[in-house]
Amino acid sequence: MPPAAQLPLTTEQRALVAAAERALLDERRLLDATELTALAELPDSAVTALAALAHQVRLAWCGPEVEVEGILSAKTGGCPEDCHFCSQSSRFDTPVKATPFLDTDEVLTAARETAALGASEFCIVLAIKGPDERTLSRILELVPQVKEATGLNVAVSAGLLTDDQARRLAEGGVHRYNHNLETARSYFDQVVTSHSWDERAQTCELVRSHGMELCCGALIGMGESAAQRIELLMELRALDPTEVPVNFLNPRPGTPLGDREVLGAWEALRWIALFRLALPSVILRYAGGREVTLRDLQVMGMTAGINALIVGNYLTTLGRSPAADLQMLHDLRMPIGALSAVI
Repeated sequence: MPPAAQLPLTTEQRALVAAAERALLDERRLLDATELTALAELPDSAVTALAALAHQVRLAWCGPEVEVEGILSAKTGGCPEDCHFCSQSSRFDTPVKATPFLDTDEVLTAARETAALGASEFCIVLAIKGPDERTLSRILELVPQVKEATGLNVAVSAGLLTDDQARRLAEGGVHRYNHNLETARSYFDQVVTSHSWDERAQTCELVRSHGMELCCGALIGMGESAAQRIELLMELRALDPTEVPVNFLNPRPGTPLGDREVLGAWEALRWIALFRLALPSVILRYAGGREVTLRDLQVMGMTAGINALIVGNYLTTLGRSPAADLQMLHDLRMPIGALSAVI
């Protein structure tokens, strides 16, 4: 007898998927935590059904366009925080060493390369707990220069913010600010102890209160339970981000999570679909770890709810070539376009 994961769905299991379809496509209402939990508990044989529904939800709620973004690690390594997944922490003995803030020409060159790919978004990322005055001033110098040189929307990821810093970044032209929750509140202290989940959430709230779009994502595969992933989805929904990057743990040598196994590709597809079903209107972005987690199944993620991707390399790990990603979008007949908050 074949394993349960390879058996056809039962009438009851098919009814759960059909109920989610009615809710999201006909009634245009959000699924609650109980409904999402039931979908998460379906067998592996349901993943293609969940993915197909998530793709239809993405088209109905967001449209066909895919947003392409490039990111630049403008200040790498030496971060004082102890995020257990991150090779840029100064607390761990990793191959990533601290480097100074890149100069203006280096940043502009990277931005021009991003624009040449047809991207609409360029994110300047710094490995810091939060910006001091010198760093904030440097960011505010760069943002208008990048916009003028490339026409790209400029996003920033620079850690925790004060109210005044969030205001100044918004006034300085930052289009979107990235600050990931990473994981559920109930699991956060298992992966970070040098600052709290509430501090992260507060920065996210400040970003939105000052009119910037909020980019707030997740890192899946750190040992959290399925229930904690559902918890995280509800917490993300409460913060109302414009964009949610979905990262998968790519274990980094020297970090506390360096020996953890990579999440299975089929499980990754399940959670991509569930993120879309839980957050139907967000820009759901392929981010770090997709190459090692999904491998040859990356194209399936694009038909399981994803409508944005980071092209090129990540902060400290290599991505696949931009040409391969652009060919994937061409093959799928998915147009590249700028996306923003769904009204």
